[in-house]
Amino acid sequence: MKQPYIEAGRITNTHGVRGEVKIEVWLDSPADLARIPRIFVDGRELRLRAAKTQNRFAIVSLEGVDDVNAAMTLKGKTAFIAREDAHLPAGAYFLQDLLDALVIREDGTEVGRLTEILEKPANNVYVVTDDKGKETLIPAVPAFIVAADADRGVVTVRLLEGM
Repeated sequence: MKQPYIEAGRITNTHGVRGEVKIEVWLDSPADLARIPRIFVDGRELRLRAAKTQNRFAIVSLEGVDDVNAAMTLKGKTAFIAREDAHLPAGAYFLQDLLDALVIREDGTEVGRLTEILEKPANNVYVVTDDKGKETLIPAVPAFIVAADADRGVVTVRLLEGM
């Protein structure tokens, strides 16, 4: 089920003395976060006044966070974005939208439910758990993932013998 809010990153620190915060961005790019008009922290809406990128981080100035003391209260917290603020290209989806998707083979036989996505340097790995609790690890690469339909909640896979 699609959630109304997407985890966008973690506020790792303050930046300067004017209330800016440094966010480790979990989206595809820090520039994606910099284009969003607002974030949510602990259910509180915070509008972005300005944002710039620095490697995998975004340095963000937020309305109502005007000094380092106010920024410190946000340190270590998760920043969310509203799904409605994210403008994905056609056919694109957020990884979290695949969680709990039914995973089936090309012939339609059920493998299980996608219970976790491991983000590894080379590629993501889908953890699929069947109804008996057995886990299958599937590399999220085209050789194994035939199709992923986040709207229907179904991932179609091609597995090797013995998987």
